[in-house]
Amino acid sequence: MKPRQKRAVYIVVAVIAVGLAVGLVLNALKDNVSLYFTPTDVHEKKAPQDRSFRIGGLVQEGSIKREGDGLTVHFMITDLHQSLPVIYKGILPDLFKEGKGVVAQGKMEADGLMHASEVLAKHDENYMPPEAADALKKAQTANAAAASAVPPVVK
Repeated sequence: MKPRQKRAVYIVVAVIAVGLAVGLVLNALKDNVSLYFTPTDVHEKKAPQDRSFRIGGLVQEGSIKREGDGLTVHFMITDLHQSLPVIYKGILPDLFKEGKGVVAQGKMEADGLMHASEVLAKHDENYMPPEAADALKKAQTANAAAASAVPPVVK
């Protein structure tokens, strides 16, 4: 083989190797990407049923119930428009409280519960994921519009 042909073969092999490496990395990332949804998105069936995803919102007031084992907790995540029941077995963050922001990662099961593998609470008084803050604003606007559309009852 001439040096020019050898160089062309090396270049072709290098391009194929880089393409294979990029393909493997993208495939690995696709399986590990965790998408973010709101309770309204889950209610509208926009969330995947067969893989893990994140859901964010507020912990609904009066919804936290602990089982006797001390680790299993049932609670509701709400975006002020829809709510979703969540079950989590593990130690909750110190900032996890009713009415506060939370993000749970897990899978929706056939029983209609989200079985969370991880629960994250906001880290300070002002933080909320941008998607959750946006969803809460939309829900508040929708609730205000619905309340103003109802005519007052005259007695």
